[in-house]
Amino acid sequence: MTTPHATTGAQPQDTGTPGTYFTRMYADHDDPWQLAERWYEQRKYALTLAALPEPVYRSAFEPGCSVGVLSAMLADRCQALLSCDREERALAQARVRLAQLPHVQVEHRLLPDDWPAKSFDLIVLSELLYYFTAAATADILDRAVHSLEPGGTVLLVHWRHPVADHARSAEAVHDQARSHPALVRIAAHTEPDFLLDVFSRPEQPGTPAARLSVAALEGLT
Repeated sequence: MTTPHATTGAQPQDTGTPGTYFTRMYADHDDPWQLAERWYEQRKYALTLAALPEPVYRSAFEPGCSVGVLSAMLADRCQALLSCDREERALAQARVRLAQLPHVQVEHRLLPDDWPAKSFDLIVLSELLYYFTAAATADILDRAVHSLEPGGTVLLVHWRHPVADHARSAEAVHDQARSHPALVRIAAHTEPDFLLDVFSRPEQPGTPAARLSVAALEGLT
């Protein structure tokens, strides 16, 4: 959902991060992770956008949009964008931020059960999956693959530092995505602070990553 720079609470074990965590975080601060202010976030978002292999996407899905900062940037690269979050206070801000973008929908959804019954060619899972158990993450990844058009893109980016309220680590989440049989990793970026992976669902199963690169798709190799 968002990048956690300071959190409290006991480490979840067999369950995901409880919904009360997010309610608590937004109770006292409109933007508890300062997504609209921190240079760290702005730089990470720029890297996220730069990693996308297509210049424009037909239809994108961004669950865990928080206050809509990344949503506004993704909107420039998408003909249609569906952003969602579980927290109404965050969504209220996202709706204001995105009000002038008629091709962006902002909805209240609880994942994984509220996954939309639509097809997308881009799904962005930014600062989200470490809140879920391994089983729930597998469910989300399967739903993402099922709704992703052939040739579509899935992007994951997650904070690496330990956080008490996270159910799992960034490494565990990204390892799980990297092992999904329907996804081929075509780009990766690693820093001490976060992991970023870009995956494609190839039109022909078993297509190697080299044939899915931006240069290959443009006929340069």
